[in-house]
Amino acid sequence: MNSAAPESAQQGGFTLVELLLAVALMSILLGLAYGGLRAATLATARGQVALEATGNLRSSHSFIRRQLNQMLPLPFDVVSDADQTRVVFLGDSRRIQFVAPMPGYLGQGGPQVQLIEFMPADDGDGDDLVFTHALLHQFQPEDLSVREPVVLLENVIDGKFEFLFRDEEGVTAWTTAWDQVDQLPLAVGVDLVFTSSERQVWPLLTAGARIDESFAQVQQGRSAYEDAIQNLIKRDVEDIRR
Repeated sequence: MNSAAPESAQQGGFTLVELLLAVALMSILLGLAYGGLRAATLATARGQVALEATGNLRSSHSFIRRQLNQMLPLPFDVVSDADQTRVVFLGDSRRIQFVAPMPGYLGQGGPQVQLIEFMPADDGDGDDLVFTHALLHQFQPEDLSVREPVVLLENVIDGKFEFLFRDEEGVTAWTTAWDQVDQLPLAVGVDLVFTSSERQVWPLLTAGARIDESFAQVQQGRSAYEDAIQNLIKRDVEDIRR
């Protein structure tokens, strides 16, 4: 009778091997659960970053298109030549400068000189597309350096501006160097390619000023500019009345 109790107690417990096996299985299950949770967290974070990047791309695309659509044939500089040519648009493959109204409260004070350009990124990986603006009234070139530029897009590995013009024979073509500074281009194209890490595709952007062609062919002399703007205002008023 004395030997039965120890045998019964021994049958009701776990051996050391069984205990170690249970601990090992538990560790494996916890490791798998943690790995799955971490993978899900990382995937969610990457998805959030991708959504934010896509939203920023769409916002920048819409903003640039809107500003180009609102370009005005107003001079912001004068070329020191025999004719004292008035400058209404500057552009090359890396930068564009023009006059247009700003949206919302940023537009207080009237039309503003706006500069959109590609600048080397601080981290050295591609370029940033940046935006700067200053009031047209009493504008000086250094006014564009008063405030820090706003970064519209980052990690641009290749980008350029193009300009649509019509030659004397009426044929239209694209160029990356705008030399008719006293005229607005028929359209401006913006082409971007992002670094491979971004995995973003820039939608085709081609936009031009929504004004009559006669206004784009701005002539020299203050009266010509005033007549062009007055005609533009009259047209807008007629559109509202309709």
